[in-house]
Amino acid sequence: MATFIVVPGAGGVAWYWHLVVPLLEEAKHEAIAVDLPGDDQQAGLSAYANRVVDEIGTRRVILAAQSLGGFTAPLVCAQVQVRMLVLINAMIPLPGETAGQWWDNTGSIAARREAAQRGGYSTEFDLATYFLHDIPPEIIKQGEPHQRPEADIVFGEPCRFEAWPKVPTRVIAGSDDRFFPIEFQRRVARERLNVTVDELPGGHLIALSNPRGLANQLLDYVRAPAVPNPNARRV
Repeated sequence: MATFIVVPGAGGVAWYWHLVVPLLEEAKHEAIAVDLPGDDQQAGLSAYANRVVDEIGTRRVILAAQSLGGFTAPLVCAQVQVRMLVLINAMIPLPGETAGQWWDNTGSIAARREAAQRGGYSTEFDLATYFLHDIPPEIIKQGEPHQRPEADIVFGEPCRFEAWPKVPTRVIAGSDDRFFPIEFQRRVARERLNVTVDELPGGHLIALSNPRGLANQLLDYVRAPAVPNPNARRV
């Protein structure tokens, strides 16, 4: 049996994983979604990491992080040993980088706008176009009471870690992600981790739009885990 610790993105709402967790449990694994204090103006990345580490305890887990959760993941791995790391439509930081710097450093905004021009949808960000376009209306409605804003503090705190851990690391990218387009994710994963993405149908909030596909991919990793990459970039 594997234990999955799943970390949400901006806002820190554990509800984001509510469709995936039962599917992992159905396969006889333990799955715990961590709720982060995303709207707390006093809680930055270190507080997020501590919350996840406390949840892990002494277990050796598969750590899966969505979007902004990519900034929490290396801080957790610096404190506890994980069995595997999975980044999902994730921001992949350099040591010492802030989430605020990440957008310009990676060319994220330019990549998003170029993809929008090719795809024929608005280049101006709005939730419906970039986050909710492939999510069933009933799920959108259910999620409304759970939503909370992300506090600014997290975007200014440096991600203080020395290097990405040499543990089996996977990157999942949604082929329909409009916020972090698939070509952009492929490039960032290659440049920053020397890893090839595993592509799944779904947008940025893939745990809501394609929970079965995401759960199956996570379960496949348990059955045939990746070996540590000795050539992983230590940036």
